[in-house]
Amino acid sequence: MNEASDYKKVAEAALFASGRAMNAQELATVMGVESMGYVKTVMESLIQDYTQRDGALEIKMIGDAYVLEVKNQFSQKVASLAGSPDITRPSLRILAYISKNEPVMQSSIVKAFGSSAYEHIGELSEKGFIKSAKEGRTKKIETTSKFKEYFEL
Repeated sequence: MNEASDYKKVAEAALFASGRAMNAQELATVMGVESMGYVKTVMESLIQDYTQRDGALEIKMIGDAYVLEVKNQFSQKVASLAGSPDITRPSLRILAYISKNEPVMQSSIVKAFGSSAYEHIGELSEKGFIKSAKEGRTKKIETTSKFKEYFEL
């Protein structure tokens, strides 16, 4: 594979098949490319292709990752066809709590939601919606730029 169009096809297929946001490093691995700059160039070109196509799908950046998704004006019409949400309901509740009270101590979250909060905090951290910093015997937790972009805040 050596043509830019082949790399775009692989990146597009990866985003579609994964069903989630993928960062440049993940795309580079799938594409078999070492240069992050080249991956970003390919992705910018692919984003431009989708913009010019004027279809129902778009590729956009969320934080430092790329995602293939249905454009907002069509998402309501097809929402019932979608699978499970990206974030579990309990994790979404905890994310709302963090957003409203940030920065918030992990110990406060556990006190409010119980010990299962640790699992949900892990999920939110893994998906890039929150970041934490050690503070004493607990952690200070706040939302990330990915959270703001994902929820269009």
